[in-house]
Amino acid sequence: MVLQILFIAFVIAAIALFSFNFKKVIRNIRLGRPVDRFDQPGERLKVMLKVAFGQTKMVARPIPAILHFFVYAGFIIINIEVLEIMIDGIFGTHRVFSGLGGFYNFLIGSFEILAFTVLASCVIFLIRRNVLKLKRFRGIEMTEWPKSDANYILITEILLMTAFLLMNAADAKLQAMGAGHYTVGGAFPISQFLQGMLPASEASLIAIERGCWWFHIIGIFAFLNYLPYSKHFHILLAFPNTYFSYLKPKGEFSNMQSVTNEVKAMLDPSFTPPEAEASRFGAKDVKDLHWANLLNAYTCTECGRCTDACPANMTGKLLSPRKIMMDTRDRVSEVGKNIDKHGVDYDDGKSLLDDYVSREEIWACTSCNACTQACPVNIDPLSIIVEMRRYIVMEESQAPGSLNTMMGNLENNGAPWKYSPADRFNWANKN
Repeated sequence: MVLQILFIAFVIAAIALFSFNFKKVIRNIRLGRPVDRFDQPGERLKVMLKVAFGQTKMVARPIPAILHFFVYAGFIIINIEVLEIMIDGIFGTHRVFSGLGGFYNFLIGSFEILAFTVLASCVIFLIRRNVLKLKRFRGIEMTEWPKSDANYILITEILLMTAFLLMNAADAKLQAMGAGHYTVGGAFPISQFLQGMLPASEASLIAIERGCWWFHIIGIFAFLNYLPYSKHFHILLAFPNTYFSYLKPKGEFSNMQSVTNEVKAMLDPSFTPPEAEASRFGAKDVKDLHWANLLNAYTCTECGRCTDACPANMTGKLLSPRKIMMDTRDRVSEVGKNIDKHGVDYDDGKSLLDDYVSREEIWACTSCNACTQACPVNIDPLSIIVEMRRYIVMEESQAPGSLNTMMGNLENNGAPWKYSPADRFNWANKN
């Protein structure tokens, strides 16, 4: 009974802590400006099922796609077993679903095979990151914490899967010995090979089985509470992020309503623009972005596919779309901490532009959308870059000279070139 009370208290505390931190993340996301991403629910559901659930954009790189599928499937399916652990922990039972007979044996056998594939995949991922040191896992933004974060999660997954298999191996031996409380049930296609490594003493086997049982469930809840601080938050946010994807053509500029109203008033003197609060043109800080941008930032997996596909980055320019997303997430997290400490109106004198993202970075972007296309969860770094550019041009009038020349030509000649419309086809008349 004491262990049951401890288990219940632990579960309640873990869920309460996760809920507390999750609410802070939602609060931070809602700091962004409003934007309508609730239209076309059928199309949005289709995108979510295809991209997040079906992982269709992962297949561009077959090897990591297969490995990630094993980890993804294992995470979802093996955690069904957590339901049994929860019931056993609360009511003091053991393998409460073993009454399902053959179907239960199929489930446990499947869980073991998946656990082994998850373990093997995580080992390979560790080798790719730390031994092979693939290029896309490096970069100026990949400081000590992002590298460690990925390794912590992979090592945790390996330990959890190892504990699961050892637990089953000890359980199977205890079942065969007829130990009390150990209900006969389950198939053990993988852990059967570990049984020979375990001691023959019943007391030792019980200690191993119980130790692994507690380690497994504590590890799962510890992992859950680690997510809000980790790039692996995409496990939960990938689904809403893909649902709220930008459905219009990639790179299409959003019209600013205040500017649209001014143009309408110029064209139609009878038009009276509606009253609206004064707002900033473009984005200098995270509160100037819309909430979908901030959701993108928290969903970023730091996989580097966007940066790997970026032509500006390929040619040695400073731009890294992954860094844009990581900087946005770091900045909005900092703003959230300031709110917690000092209140909503606190201004720390910092901003996303200049303090986190340099102007050289955003002007290096070619607006090609390769980053958005490459992202496996439909993150859109370009929209953040464009908003910061808009701020520089419309609020500060500090566009690069070449851009000012182009905009002047557009205004005077109706085209980016310096020639007047009447002279535009002179080249065709030359021999």
